[in-house]
Amino acid sequence: MNGLISMRVYVGNEVDGLTLRYQEYGNKDASLIVFLHGGGVSSWMWDKQVQYLTDYHCVTLDLPEQGLNVDKGKFSIKYSACKIIELIEEIGQGKRVTVIGFSLGAQVLVQMLSFRQDLIDYAIINSALVKPNRFGEKLISPLIRLTFPLIKNRAFSRLQAKTLFIGDEYFERYYNESCQMERNTLVRILKENMSFEIPAEFSEAKGEILVTVGEKEKAVMKSSAIDIVNCNKNCTGIIISGIGHGVPLAKPDFFNQTIEKWINDGKIPKECTKI
Repeated sequence: MNGLISMRVYVGNEVDGLTLRYQEYGNKDASLIVFLHGGGVSSWMWDKQVQYLTDYHCVTLDLPEQGLNVDKGKFSIKYSACKIIELIEEIGQGKRVTVIGFSLGAQVLVQMLSFRQDLIDYAIINSALVKPNRFGEKLISPLIRLTFPLIKNRAFSRLQAKTLFIGDEYFERYYNESCQMERNTLVRILKENMSFEIPAEFSEAKGEILVTVGEKEKAVMKSSAIDIVNCNKNCTGIIISGIGHGVPLAKPDFFNQTIEKWINDGKIPKECTKI
């Protein structure tokens, strides 16, 4: 197949030193799908997706201060959104563009849709928190100061990995990246996550938007999904039965099929409840 990418490739314009590193998979001549990972994990969480979606030009990347982009500026949702928009403008010219975000990455996606309302044709916002918790935000710094040493405890990391549906296949990557994270970086990420709210400009985003949340997620996550759906007439919202926070890792086959059906036919799985 012309344009087939058979291996992981690291590319990017490093002239300014701040261009995000990224990985490409699949068919480089096909439509573009960009994947944005959640907090506590990195681009490896999408391995099962890029292995399945070989007929697409798939791009995964690590957010600033995380994974391969640990040296790429200070993380914020707005900064990340700007850098990923730059990347899409560089490699997505003339292509149908789909962006899929999970948790922290889903918040970045909401911000991207707000900054550039006409850039993304299809968006899948999976488990995005958009209900600011100002009280909890103030507690982050002292709590992390007390608990940060636990990150390097393998038993504690095993428990954390289990809540994120991270199995043995990925545990060592998860543990090693957790051990490498600086305390100030973790505080910054958590504060961004807990203070994020839907930008007013999101209502003007023109692409087709699928908003998903797990049936077993916390009430604040379900409420966030409802708020997102109500903010833009192009949104379709679904509740995925029998799952908590982490459907791409917990049910990769189901999530892969959901992606294809949505971007190709505009259909949602019959097992899901519409918001």
